[in-house]
Amino acid sequence: MKTSVNYLMKNYLKLSGQEVVIEGWIRANRAQKEFGFINLNDGSHFESIQIVYDTALENFKDVSKFRVGAALRVKGILVLTPQAKQPFEIKAQDVYLEGDSLEDYPIQPKRHSREFLREVAHLRTRTNLFNAVFRVRSLLAYAIHKFFQEREFIYVHTPIITDNDGEGAGQMFQVTTLDLEALAKSTPTEVDYSKDFFGKRVSLTVTGQLEGETFAQSFKKIYTFGPTFRAEHSNTVKHAAEFWMIEPEIAFADLEDNMNLAEEMVKYVVQFILENASTEMKFFDEFVYPGKIKQLQDLLKSKIVRCPYKDAIEIINKADYNFEKRPQFGDDLGSEHEKFLTDVYFKGPVFITNWPKHIKAFYMRVNDDNETVAAMDLLVPGAGELIGGSQREERLDVLINRMNELNIPIDNLQWYLDLRRYGSTKHAGFGLGFERLVMYVTGVENIRDVIPYPRTYRNCDF
Repeated sequence: MKTSVNYLMKNYLKLSGQEVVIEGWIRANRAQKEFGFINLNDGSHFESIQIVYDTALENFKDVSKFRVGAALRVKGILVLTPQAKQPFEIKAQDVYLEGDSLEDYPIQPKRHSREFLREVAHLRTRTNLFNAVFRVRSLLAYAIHKFFQEREFIYVHTPIITDNDGEGAGQMFQVTTLDLEALAKSTPTEVDYSKDFFGKRVSLTVTGQLEGETFAQSFKKIYTFGPTFRAEHSNTVKHAAEFWMIEPEIAFADLEDNMNLAEEMVKYVVQFILENASTEMKFFDEFVYPGKIKQLQDLLKSKIVRCPYKDAIEIINKADYNFEKRPQFGDDLGSEHEKFLTDVYFKGPVFITNWPKHIKAFYMRVNDDNETVAAMDLLVPGAGELIGGSQREERLDVLINRMNELNIPIDNLQWYLDLRRYGSTKHAGFGLGFERLVMYVTGVENIRDVIPYPRTYRNCDF
């Protein structure tokens, strides 16, 4: 019976004594004079299984020389081993070399630095750490879809190529079919975009929010889940040029509804991972972030604190704590401030609400004080800002005034303003950086280690 490690782990008791066929890659091969042990991993489960072989094999001498990384097909009998660390092993009857591994295979059975493993990202998933990270990433993606689908949200695919800067920050990657080398040589004073593919200047999207809002005004509850791009000249452990975002939008909803949805979603996916990736979470808890499981369990039991931005500034400035810089009202919070609020003061996640309007996007609803907007950021231990969202500005005149204040081109966004002209509702939404979520759940601190092939400033390998 051809099967998988995952299936064997779940059904080994009823398969005792039966013949099975398993395919995978060697993690370790410990050969002795008359027998040997191979740790084989097929990617279906975090753990490897032990293959026992002896001189009864016709190719025993060859098998004993198979190197780490080689691909095998093994036929053998499943034998229970209740006294051993693993409850069963496979007694090999036939071991076939599917693909050899050369002597310079870089992933040897020893501890490698994460910096080195980034250089061999095409092979690093064969290590325990990255096997666990990307298994959890896959389950988190499934849990996100499951959460929204169970609550009657419509999944929307918003454009990746766009002519609008949804954030108004200007940090966008331009998309063009123009001959850039010819343009550079001719040193034009102005590029004629009418000759470009779309007949105008377009870029990779930084958010699907604006298009998502149009669907929310028809379907009431929608979400997006796709790649986004930021051309930030930033080289930190939390920033990447290409990353994935989850962006729900809900009509007939205010800021409080928005925070309730965000909290419910985060707790749902955390609970899902604790229940469905227990082996991986034990690994993270032991080797990556001691206490991570308890931290996540505490989250599930708690109500996430809501703290107005003004109060957060006061808390930081009154604290007997060694900050490099203390923020004033109107400043954005730095990583050290976020870390203090989550790890020291609140000792858990916290929503920071009602931010100064001049540091937030044009579409956020202006509060009655005309100084702040109905915005919220969810800060979590270890990852900082996990979610950013707001109640959207539904008043046409106020929105136009904000766009003029921030020099946002209005002509290209008439379709967005139409939402306020035809059946406008109060509505809200947020953006969840998917990689930040993976970092929070696993305890892995560098975004480069939770993306299969990270694209960061000055780095686009593989």
